[in-house]
This record gives sequence, C-alpha cells and structure tokens, in this order.
Amino acid sequence: MMSESAKDGAYRVSKRIHSILLNSEGRTSGEISKVLQASREKVSEWLKIYDRQGIHGLMEGQRTGRPSRLSDLQKILVCDILDSGPVAYGLTTGIWTSKLITEIIEWEFGIKYHDGHVRKLLQEFGFSVQTPKRLLAAADNEKRMKWISVTYPKLKKKLVQKAHG
Repeated sequence: MMSESAKDGAYRVSKRIHSILLNSEGRTSGEISKVLQASREKVSEWLKIYDRQGIHGLMEGQRTGRPSRLSDLQKILVCDILDSGPVAYGLTTGIWTSKLITEIIEWEFGIKYHDGHVRKLLQEFGFSVQTPKRLLAAADNEKRMKWISVTYPKLKKKLVQKAHG
C-alpha cells in the first residue's frame, strides 16, 4: 500500500502536510524530521513553501523552483538592451554573446548568473541562438544615439523609482 501511494505522490504530499500539522503543534523542524524520517532541510523547505504558497504549494507538480533574481521590470530592460544591439548599448562588438549578456546583467543590476543560465533566460524571453550577420555599417546612428541618450536613461529611471517605491 505504501509503495502505491509513493508512486502517485500521495505519500510525499501527506508527509509534507503532516510536517505542517506537527509544526502547528509547536514541534521544531529537528523533531519533525525525526518523526517523518526526512532531512531537517526538507522539513524547513516544506514549511517555507507552506508559508509562501499555502497548501497548494505542497501538492505534487506545484514546485516552481527558485524564483528569478531578475524582477519583471529588469527582464524588460534586459530585452530592450538586447533588442537595441550591442553597439547601441555602447559596445564595440557587433554581436551579443551569453558571456557578454551575463556581464551586462551584473553591471546593470548587480545580479550574477552563470553563462549557461543566461542562455536559458534568453530562451525564456523568446531569443534564439543565431549566427551573427555583419550589418553594423548600415546601423542608423541617429536612432542609436536617441536610444543611448533618451530611451535607455528613462528605462533606468523607472527601474530606480520602482526599486525605491
């Protein structure tokens, strides 16, 4: 019977819910981990999930993983920077690389990512890996300067206001 419930996730869910009930009785995570034969880290994780998401967060298939360190506004700003191109951003290179984007995210927002994770973020944002085309000679310098001097500072100002507001 136990193995059948373990297969469909019911046993794991009941264990998580049991941890919440024991915690509501005043038991520590160390005590709960002994009763449920689970690691103290797992018990703490279940309690945190319950605090953030309620009972639904404890159900099978509801685990969302680590939340993004970039806010929604920061994600928009990254996309705007990428859409404008590296030259418009003030760089001399004509192509974006995941390493370069990783550095820009750190420079702009103070958030460090691994290059591989940046590729996943780019995929999430709808960007794809492409072979670069050499079209920089045809770049519109007037549009580039407008983006650098007007559009981008406005976007950064919004970010600062949102962070402090």
